[in-house]
Amino acid sequence: MPSEHRAVLMLLLLAVGGQGIRYLLLRPGEAPGGVQILADSRRGSPMAHRDSAVQLARPLAAGETVDVDRAGAQELARLPGVGPSLARKIVAWREAHGPFGGLPELDSVPGIGPGLLRNLAAHAAFSGPPRPVPPQPPAPAPAGPLDLNAATAQELDRLPGIGPAKARAIVAWREAHGPFRSGADLAGVPGIGPALAARLQNLAAVR
Repeated sequence: MPSEHRAVLMLLLLAVGGQGIRYLLLRPGEAPGGVQILADSRRGSPMAHRDSAVQLARPLAAGETVDVDRAGAQELARLPGVGPSLARKIVAWREAHGPFGGLPELDSVPGIGPGLLRNLAAHAAFSGPPRPVPPQPPAPAPAGPLDLNAATAQELDRLPGIGPAKARAIVAWREAHGPFRSGADLAGVPGIGPALAARLQNLAAVR
């Protein structure tokens, strides 16, 4: 076969092979040079990032909550009155001290006060366990004898054997009968007998 014929035949085979490969790569009926657009929902695509940013910037709807014990700074910033800076402080406090466990603990974060706590009440949720309430120290006993004619019910309540009810009874007796003349008059108050009045003689007196 002459060399010219072999060259022409080679060109024809290359052309047919190229068309076959092109057919396999392109969808049937697709225009040559068509460009395939990646789906917007593909993970990591710019559209997915945009949708995520829009979601985080959207204000909270009525009844929608954010878990303050788990949410990141971007999601916390959606809470009313909480911007990016305060949201980062919330996360930093949580990482240092553990979950909040309830709305009162948020008051420990610098920049959060009673007014903001009221605004957050409807949208803040807490998945962490509530923090234990520290025990309150007992009220100190009054220094020196307490003046029965000037003491308030709260001050009288600190006396041993005198609870809130007896303290109110002492004030009511004083208002009804006038000032006490001596500590012995306590025996006439309902609920306080001579024995209790005697035990209080060094703690409650008339000045």
